[in-house]
Amino acid sequence: MLGANDGIVSTASLIIGVAAANATTTNVLVAGVAGLVAGAMSMAAGEYVSVSSQADTEKADLARERKELATQPEFERQELAQIYIDRGVEPRLALQVADQLMAKDALGAHARDELGISEVTAARPILAALASAAAFSIGAVMPLAMVLISPPSRLVAVVSIASLLFLAVLGAIGARAGGANVWKATARVTFWGALAMALTAGIGAMFGTTG
Repeated sequence: MLGANDGIVSTASLIIGVAAANATTTNVLVAGVAGLVAGAMSMAAGEYVSVSSQADTEKADLARERKELATQPEFERQELAQIYIDRGVEPRLALQVADQLMAKDALGAHARDELGISEVTAARPILAALASAAAFSIGAVMPLAMVLISPPSRLVAVVSIASLLFLAVLGAIGARAGGANVWKATARVTFWGALAMALTAGIGAMFGTTG
């Protein structure tokens, strides 16, 4: 949802700013497509770098844990048992659980319960980059589609209204999915989207006038 919202706000703002500067529909469309590509690549690159750093940290943590298991297994056994004790497991049972889990996969048990790393949560840079780019692109396509169906004289109004409606719908869906207040989340994302579009429209109109 966040990536799609970014796509809507960024692309709609760019389209509105260029259109407000009295550009032709073709130029507006080119600017919008360029914004979509640039935004998607920026999201992908940023997410890849961020998640790659996380993956490097996870690898370093696992390497350190592997070394500790080899050099001080009893300490690691007690450490794992203590984790279960802190969660409410009786001490003797906690030691039994630690023994059984370490007998099967010691590194996996420590990675999951001590480091919080599992197969499901492990960092995947490429997948994260593709997901971010796709989410941004989906959002950016919405205002771009409005350019194609809008009369040139009403392009700014149509793109603005449609984009705010898109933002409101996505905000409501995201809030409902997360159990948050739907009206509050919808109002927040719509307000900031409207502010961004208004600022770029003002800048576009200013440059269009001076040009």
